[in-house]
Amino acid sequence: MERRSVALTIHDGMTGLDAIGPIDVFATANLLLGPGQGYEIVLVAKDLLPIRTSGGVRLIPDKSYAEACGPYDIALVAGGPVPARTERDKVLSEWLASVARSSKLYGSICTGAFALGHAGLLDGHTVTTHWDFAADLSRQFPAATVEADRIYVRSGSVVTSAGVTAGIDLALALVDEHHGARLSLEVARQLVVVAQRQGGQSQFSPHLAPPPSGEPPIAQVQAYVVREIRSPLGLERLAAVAGMSVRSFSRHFHEQTGVSPHDFVEQSRTDAARRMLESSGLSLKAIAFESGFQSADYMRRVFNRRLGIAPSDYRLRFQRRSK
Repeated sequence: MERRSVALTIHDGMTGLDAIGPIDVFATANLLLGPGQGYEIVLVAKDLLPIRTSGGVRLIPDKSYAEACGPYDIALVAGGPVPARTERDKVLSEWLASVARSSKLYGSICTGAFALGHAGLLDGHTVTTHWDFAADLSRQFPAATVEADRIYVRSGSVVTSAGVTAGIDLALALVDEHHGARLSLEVARQLVVVAQRQGGQSQFSPHLAPPPSGEPPIAQVQAYVVREIRSPLGLERLAAVAGMSVRSFSRHFHEQTGVSPHDFVEQSRTDAARRMLESSGLSLKAIAFESGFQSADYMRRVFNRRLGIAPSDYRLRFQRRSK
């Protein structure tokens, strides 16, 4: 079995784990597969000078853009806290566009998706990135479909992952695709990570309901929802708080917040439940009542739909423990 070539683009200011995470997945697969099999990993940068990550760690590129002509089986670009807000890097964009044409698969980790977008490689594809930059990615590259809650996405020959550790999930998925689930699971066991993460990245983001904003009637309704989260919050009641007809209220609310009144109420209740799951020992039934869901079963359905995880699992993962 021939080794697959992996080119991973690195740059100053990148998040170290964006590169180290996938590298360790592929390297562990190599150890388990034996000599001559698995993956040949090449770190690529604009030149051969050391790259300093956002955490201060230095990485040494194997090849410059000029030397790394490909083709590669997999070409990936790492992200970091800076690229999402920077202008297009012409040299990187030209290299990515060239390598993408000759490589079997290309993609990104975290905000590396912006570099793909600047190279014109996201158009027509479904992609993801770190939850904090997903809206920016969608605005900058409207020809791409951005799914903000996905851990990783495969869209034809394009693979993209969510933030930081999601690069590990992406690499494990590629190992699974190339060598089967058994090897992918063994790699995950060796690295002490989850082989297939439950839920989307919304569970790791801050509480999602937008704060009160907009014109006074709409802001008053948002504040009322948060204050009266345990109460029945139907459309008619919220419209009355705003002093509007139901139809006018629904239209104005969506225009000013970007979500429907029902979605805002459900988001707010989910946020309230998340806070209690993180910080209290209340039963699921009590939390459902206190957050306005009325039943633990309904709360579970909403959590699964919105966060991709059950409330009980969310508590196990995120509850703050007393020291």
